[in-house]
Amino acid sequence: MSIAMPAPDADVIARRDGFITALGAIVPGEGVIADEKGLRTYECDGLAAYRALPLAVVLPETVAQVSAVMALAGEHNVKVVPRGSGTGLSGGALPLTDGIVLGLGKFNRILEIDYANRCVTVQPGVSNLAISQAVSAAGFYYAPDPSSQIACSIGGNVAENSGGVHCLKYGVTTNNLLGLEMVLMSGEVIRLGGKQFDSDGYDLLGILTGSEGLLGVVTEVTVRILPKPSSVQALLLGFGDVVDAGDCVARIIAAGIIPAGLEMMDKPAVKAAEDYCHAGYPLDVEALLICELDGPAAEVSELVDRVEAIARESRATTLRRSQSEEERARFWLGRKSAFPAVGRISPDYYCIDGTIPRGKLAHVLARMRELSAHHGLGVVNVFHAGDGNLHPLILYDAAREGDLQKTEALAGDILRLCVEVGGVLSGEHGIGIEKRDLMGAMFTEGDLKQQQRIKCAFDPAGLLNPGKVFPVLHRCAELGAMHVHHGKLPFPDLPRF
Repeated sequence: MSIAMPAPDADVIARRDGFITALGAIVPGEGVIADEKGLRTYECDGLAAYRALPLAVVLPETVAQVSAVMALAGEHNVKVVPRGSGTGLSGGALPLTDGIVLGLGKFNRILEIDYANRCVTVQPGVSNLAISQAVSAAGFYYAPDPSSQIACSIGGNVAENSGGVHCLKYGVTTNNLLGLEMVLMSGEVIRLGGKQFDSDGYDLLGILTGSEGLLGVVTEVTVRILPKPSSVQALLLGFGDVVDAGDCVARIIAAGIIPAGLEMMDKPAVKAAEDYCHAGYPLDVEALLICELDGPAAEVSELVDRVEAIARESRATTLRRSQSEEERARFWLGRKSAFPAVGRISPDYYCIDGTIPRGKLAHVLARMRELSAHHGLGVVNVFHAGDGNLHPLILYDAAREGDLQKTEALAGDILRLCVEVGGVLSGEHGIGIEKRDLMGAMFTEGDLKQQQRIKCAFDPAGLLNPGKVFPVLHRCAELGAMHVHHGKLPFPDLPRF
């Protein structure tokens, strides 16, 4: 959905051009993009259903440039949308036509690797996978591993508190984050945390992780790295019914076993992944679990035996242990290729990420089948079963009239279902614009006002990524309401200086 607006008057054009010239003085050369063709690259993020052209895109290379750009934007009352690699799936980096996109792609250096303190300091544009690759030869890795890890940036991971297939045992971004450098809307540069295990005072790192670019722009990140486990083995477990697979997940966790990863795929996802990358998946199952166990060899051997026994009790029809590192990698290849694989069987798909209590898994999957039939759209399920983080992929055709609206309605019903059973709206993708109008299903007006007061403390003018997360925008001075009509942003064409 693109947004077209009336042409601006000459006075506004002159002020816009003056502002862009001032940006060019801060970030010279090719650091400012203002032509329509160049702006098209930045008109959306991974949630491609909504698009808008920003006023300009700024690509700084130094913290001093970020600080100066933020201060200039604040002085001229121009909104700022931070952007990493653009792989986000909730519209968090959707541009505003009266704001600039601040792209951190040039902040792509690893600044320090400190094995003694088991941490790495990087710029926010470094990809998730690059951190593990940089320390692999020394026997270390960075645990959070989203499916998009080859492309997603660590700054974006901080903004969305990203997880991955190994977050069950090792935690999401916030559990592996030690320190941040961040630029506030005023241009002030602050540092939080560092190499130490913990810091005194308020947990500001916890507040900033998952804040979706509403509080500041991250310019440096220090993360914890872990030694590679001495032994790793994966199990491929097939079931004739998704209820049995869900029961197996619950039994594993109830037994006190915390796998490094515990992922589930339903039959359509299994078939799509097998056709795509030939991972060796069984095609006669209704649900497939991948359970990975790591640690000392003796411990892994015992846990594998225990998980296999639990799977048999849960009526597993397929039981396979990885016999080599290559086979283990193939097990995961299918899971991590599931999203592009589904892209081959449908013109478009819409991925959501509600999270539920594990005990509700079978019930929610059954209700999702009913909702899918009600809305007349297919749903393929690939998700982090161990922590209840669902990733339903709704199949639709954007070229077919009304399909996107039906898809959004189905997505909303699924997310409301997640909240109804005691879950939450997002496990790792964030709220952005995708789920902001569902926030009332999870939070009271009082809850939302308290959250907005935190934003006001960091960004009193409301210039950082406005229109995201909150369904009702409040001014920081009085927290008076300005409603967003039918969940659509009131995008003006140019900044109102």
